[in-house]
Amino acid sequence: RYTDSRVDEQERGLSVKAVPMTVVMQTGKEKSYLLNVFDTPGHVNFSDEVTAAMRLSDGVVVVVDAVEGVMSNTERVLKAAVQERLPVCLVVNQLDRLVMELRVPPADAYHKIRHTIEEVNAVLERECSVLGLPVVRVSPLKGNVAFASGLYSFCFTLKSFAAMYAETHSGIEAEKFAKFLWGDLYMHPVNKTFHRTVREASCEGVEPSRTFVSFILEPLYKLFAHCAGEEQAELEPLLREVGVYLRKEDFALDTRGLLKKVCRAFFGPPSALVDLIVEHTPSPAANAPTKVDMCYSGDLTGPVAEGMRQLKGVNGELMVMTGKNYHRPDCSAFDVFGRVMSGVIAKGMKVKVLGESYSLYDDEDSAVREVTHLWIYNGRYRVEVSHVPAGNWVLIGGIDSSVTKTATLTAANCDEEVEIFKPLRFNTTPVIKVACEPLNPSELPKMLEGLRKIDRAYPLAKTKVEESGEHVILGTGEMYMDCLLHDLRKLYGDLEIKVADPVVQFNETVVETSALKCFAETPNKKNKLYMTAEPLEKGVGEDIERGLVKMSWGEERLADHFQTKYDWDVLAARRIWAFGPDAQGPNVLVDDTLPTEVDRRALGSVKDLIVQGFQWAAREGPLIEENIRNTKFKVLDATLAQDAVSRGGGQIIPTARRVAYSAFLVATPRLMEPVFFAEIVCPADCVAAVYTVLSRRRG
Repeated sequence: RYTDSRVDEQERGLSVKAVPMTVVMQTGKEKSYLLNVFDTPGHVNFSDEVTAAMRLSDGVVVVVDAVEGVMSNTERVLKAAVQERLPVCLVVNQLDRLVMELRVPPADAYHKIRHTIEEVNAVLERECSVLGLPVVRVSPLKGNVAFASGLYSFCFTLKSFAAMYAETHSGIEAEKFAKFLWGDLYMHPVNKTFHRTVREASCEGVEPSRTFVSFILEPLYKLFAHCAGEEQAELEPLLREVGVYLRKEDFALDTRGLLKKVCRAFFGPPSALVDLIVEHTPSPAANAPTKVDMCYSGDLTGPVAEGMRQLKGVNGELMVMTGKNYHRPDCSAFDVFGRVMSGVIAKGMKVKVLGESYSLYDDEDSAVREVTHLWIYNGRYRVEVSHVPAGNWVLIGGIDSSVTKTATLTAANCDEEVEIFKPLRFNTTPVIKVACEPLNPSELPKMLEGLRKIDRAYPLAKTKVEESGEHVILGTGEMYMDCLLHDLRKLYGDLEIKVADPVVQFNETVVETSALKCFAETPNKKNKLYMTAEPLEKGVGEDIERGLVKMSWGEERLADHFQTKYDWDVLAARRIWAFGPDAQGPNVLVDDTLPTEVDRRALGSVKDLIVQGFQWAAREGPLIEENIRNTKFKVLDATLAQDAVSRGGGQIIPTARRVAYSAFLVATPRLMEPVFFAEIVCPADCVAAVYTVLSRRRG
C-alpha cells in the first residue's frame, strides 16, 4: 500500500495509478542492485496503466492470488507481456489464505499452487503460438516462480528455502537440493534418497509426501498453527529452535501481528524476490536491442537506432521515450515520465518534443522546450537531480505543454533524422461515454481545462466535443469513470459538474454484400469511383488489430498470408491497398479493378488519395459517425481525368469517402454493441442475487 499515495486509492483500497519507484535492494549474497519498479493496478479497468508501465520496463513480475488463480486481467497482462517481448516471472501470493482461510491440507495446497502455475503456462503457451514466438514457461525449478504472502511479509523461492536448510544442516548444497523440491519427487524416510514414485519411496507401509509438501508446506503450516494456537510459554521455545527470537511485548500482539513478526524473522528480508528479478530480468543494456526493435518507428539500421541499441551515454544522441504524465502536488501542471534510451538528459537543456503525429514529412506536432527540473520519482516523494544517463527512468518538468499522451524527446540541436517511438497500443478500448457540463455555466472554461488535464493524466481516456455541443469523456468501465470524474471535480477542475447517464460507444458494420455497384462523381465531374462493401471474413479484423497481420509486410508475404489463412483468391490477396481506419484497423480496402477497363497508371497516382478517403469513412461511419468494423471495401472501377490537376486530393478524397458510404449503406448496415466480460466468484447462496443484478444489466 506504500505506493497508493492518493486519498481515493486509500479510501477504496484499490490502486488507480501506476507508480514508479527506484530502490536499492540486496540479493541473498548481499550484493546491491538498483531496481526501477512500477507498481501497477490490478483492476481490469486500469489495464492502460499496465500497458504504459510495460513500455518503459525490461521485465514483468506477475502477482497471482493462490486461491483465485488466473483471472481475466491476469490473462490480459500475460498476453501483453508476450507481445512486448518481456520476460515473465511469477509470484504466487497470499499463501496464508490456503492455511488460515480455506484450511486446506498441505497436499491439496500443493495441487492448487501447481494448477495456478499450469494455468499461467497455458496462457503464455497459447499467446506464443499465436505470435509465432518460442514458448515461454515459468517454473519453480527454473527459478522464475516465487511464493509469498503480502499480508505476513514473506517471500521465498525453492533456492532461498533450500539455502535456509543448508545453513542449519551440514552437507546440503542449496543449488542441488532446490532441484528436488518441486514436482513428483518423494524422499525415502530412512535412506534419505529421492524417488519419482510413491512405491519406491514407501517405508513400512507409510506413504511419503511430495518434497515440496514435506520440506516447505508442512513446516509453514506448523509455524502458522503454533503461532495461532499456543501461548507464550509453549511458543517461545519452539520459535527459538527455528532461530526466531521475539521480545516479550511481541507475544502480546494479536495472531496477525504475531505471525507478521515471526514470518519476518524466519524468512528475513525479501532477497529471494531480488534474486529472482536479477536472474531473470535483463539489464537495460542487455535489453536495449529488443526495446528499440519493439518501440522505435524509424530506421532500425541508422545511427540513432544504433546508439540506442548500444545504450550510448555521453557520446550518443539524446533519445527519451515517455510513457506517462504525473501531476504536480498542486495539480497546476504535469511532469512527464520517461526512459532515457541514449545520451544524457540534463537540467536546463533545450529539447525537441516530438508528438505522436510527428513524421519526417510533417513536423507540425513538434516543439522546442527547456527542461526546468529532473527528478527520480519514488512513489510518495521526488529526488531532484541535475542529469540522468541512458538506461534510467526520469521525471521531467517544463515540457508538459507539448505532451498529451506520449512523446519522443531529442536534443534541440540534433543533426540526425529522428523519428518517434510508436504510440502505445492498448489491449482494450474506451467504450463507456459520459457527457458532462458545469453546474454553473460560467465555469465552462475551468471544466475545459480540467478535461485537458484528464486527457494527459489517463493514458486511455479520451475527451471530445460532440456535434450537439456536449463535452464527452470516454473510459473503460464504471470504476475508471468514477475515478476520472472524481479527479475532474476535486483535483483538476475544483468545480461541481452535472453528469449524464453513461452510454456505450457503438461500431458500425455490414451483414451482406452491397446490393448495387455504387459510384460517386468528383465535384468537377471529371472522375468517377465505383465501389462495393461486404462483410470481412471471420477472424481477419481481430488479427489485424492484434498486429498479427501488417501492411508493412510487403505484397508477397501479405498475399501469401491471406491465401493460406483466410482462403482469399490470388488476385484479391495481391491487391490489398490498406487497412482502416488506421494501420491496425479492422477493415480492408481491396483493388478489384480489371486492367483492361482501367488506366492503371492514373489509378496508381490516386491510390493514396482513395486510401485516405476510405480511412476517413472507416473512422466516421455514415450511421452514427462511429468507427466501421469488419467490412471489406472493393474498388471495382474508376474513370479518371487525363490531367493530374483534375484528380487532386480535394477532388478524390471526399469522393472516395462518399462512395464508401454509399456502398456501406446498401450492404445492410448494422450497429455493433460492445460486450462486457466479467468473472464473478461467489458463495453458492449468493448465486440468485448475482443473477438478479446481471439480469438488470442485460447479462
